[in-house]
Amino acid sequence: MDQWQSTPSNSPYQARSSSMATQAHNGYPEYRQGSPTPRTRSSTESSVTKASLVRRDSLQYGSPDGQDDVVPTTFDESALRLLIDMDCGVDCMLDRIKQGMASAREAAVFLQKRAALEGDLGRSMHKLAVNTKSAYAANECKPGTFASAWDRAMTLHETIAENRLKLSANLSEMSEELSTLAKEVDKNRKQVKDTHASYERNYNESLSTLSKAYARFAAAQEDLERFVVAKEGENMRDARMGVPQQASSSRKGPGSVAKAISKGTMFNRKNPARQEDDVRSRMSAASTSYQKSKQDMQAIKSEYFNLQLPRTLRALKELSDEIDTAMQFHLSKYAYLLESSLLSDAVSLVPKGPEDGPGLKAIMESIDNRADFKEYVQAYRVANHGMGRGPQREDPIEPSHLPPVSPYIDRLNQGYPSQHNLPSMRNGLERGTATFGVGLVEQMERDGVEVPKIVTKCCEAIERYGLDVQGIYRLSGTHTKVNRLKELMDRDIDSVNLNTEEWTSDINNVTGVLKLWLRELPEPLMTNSLQAGFVEAARNENDRLRHIRLHERVNDLPDANYSTLKYLMGHLSKVIEQQAVNSMTVYNLALVFGPTLFGTNMMANGHPPMNGGPSPGGAAAGIGDVGAQNKAIETILDRYKDIFVEE
Repeated sequence: MDQWQSTPSNSPYQARSSSMATQAHNGYPEYRQGSPTPRTRSSTESSVTKASLVRRDSLQYGSPDGQDDVVPTTFDESALRLLIDMDCGVDCMLDRIKQGMASAREAAVFLQKRAALEGDLGRSMHKLAVNTKSAYAANECKPGTFASAWDRAMTLHETIAENRLKLSANLSEMSEELSTLAKEVDKNRKQVKDTHASYERNYNESLSTLSKAYARFAAAQEDLERFVVAKEGENMRDARMGVPQQASSSRKGPGSVAKAISKGTMFNRKNPARQEDDVRSRMSAASTSYQKSKQDMQAIKSEYFNLQLPRTLRALKELSDEIDTAMQFHLSKYAYLLESSLLSDAVSLVPKGPEDGPGLKAIMESIDNRADFKEYVQAYRVANHGMGRGPQREDPIEPSHLPPVSPYIDRLNQGYPSQHNLPSMRNGLERGTATFGVGLVEQMERDGVEVPKIVTKCCEAIERYGLDVQGIYRLSGTHTKVNRLKELMDRDIDSVNLNTEEWTSDINNVTGVLKLWLRELPEPLMTNSLQAGFVEAARNENDRLRHIRLHERVNDLPDANYSTLKYLMGHLSKVIEQQAVNSMTVYNLALVFGPTLFGTNMMANGHPPMNGGPSPGGAAAGIGDVGAQNKAIETILDRYKDIFVEE
């Protein structure tokens, strides 16, 4: 019995019971043979043990210090002694294991169905979030803070969907483990049951053999007694039976011998001694056979009750413990996984700290409808400037309302250019120092710089005073201040000092002038000819491919546009580095500068094309492709170092 003593196991449920059952099937001694064959590990035992070890490794949970087990793993010796004392202990354990297998199968079915529900929910939610983001980007939906909040909300739903998919995978794995365990336990139960039946049959056969030996011995003994009665007469028989002498004398007669012979004793009067020896020889042989059968039965009985029955009950008890422990462990793991999944969703919705990011409520509260409306109106006004929409605001000028021309003016006009030549002459004078409405190449060649002066002057001031301003570039400055700063820069940009209190008190005026200069360029910074290429590249779903295609389009820009864009993107990257303070992320800056950098397709004189409508890549195309334009700027900003620095 020592070799069957239980030892504590580190596995979450009893991994040794399956191998014990196989040993019971393969290793129990067959007492009808000479000696038991050495026990070897069978392939079934090896596979079951490996499966148990895999379950142990994959399902081990506990406290961080490893001192807390989910379920107990020690063997209950008192229960084993109770089963040994029961006459129906084996049947009791067989029925108990059947109940455990049925429970395991039901639990496996529940976990599989729950995994299917979680999987369907996760896949549907993930698909909904992705499709919603794509549809929002494809349609003409609200930009600004609303678009940013909407995108982050859909990303949060994707995170919740991924949590559901992980829970589904874990539950499905647990269901398969329970199903496999039930099959293995059922197989081992049948093996132990068949092995025990053979031992019980062997013991019953020994009892039957002993009963037959006793019957032969009793028959030989009776023959010997009859022979003695026939030989010595009825007086001896009556004496052996306790019959009084008087009754014995009354029954004497010649018929007594014949009566004894008729009962089976073949009395040979010619050679009674030889016949007596034969009867006694049969009697001795039957007695020897009976004694041997009795000894064999006692040995088999002792081995059955002292070794085989306890061994069988231990194997069955360990199978029962295995499936009971596995059931408890998997249900505890199910509770743990479900709790973890729900807590993960809760942390996503309501973060514990700033490092976990904003929650859903904070995301929705970040929507600034007023700022979005201002940005929309500003972008719409720029995109539709000069389109001739709406009623005429100015009164018509009629000749009758003009004042009379002075003769002095007529005399002056004789020595000077005509009136219709004055605008062109004034424009020629202004273009010598003008900053707004002048082409990039013209400004840079005139000033001898690689980046226009207004860009470097404004960006340096913004980096000095505005990186920590909330909503920088998103908020507009004061209209009068912006126009005044524009006039000063257009007159003499070198004389403008942006470090004075007038401009540092509200840096939004400086950002407004910079955006206004970009919008009033004769040709957008991204050029009309390359707008379609930028839009097409931005529509690539693959991030890597979109980056490569946009990089190619940036390299196609003219030198003046390329150097200006590089400087501007570097400046905006510094703004993004302070997004924790100014709340201007890559996405928010892309919403601001998308329409600004792609601009409108105006002619050099500030009028729309001669056919009265926009040409390809112009204002109308910019409104339709605003989502792709914003995505292009967002990608270029996000990949600034890859595109401009690490060349």
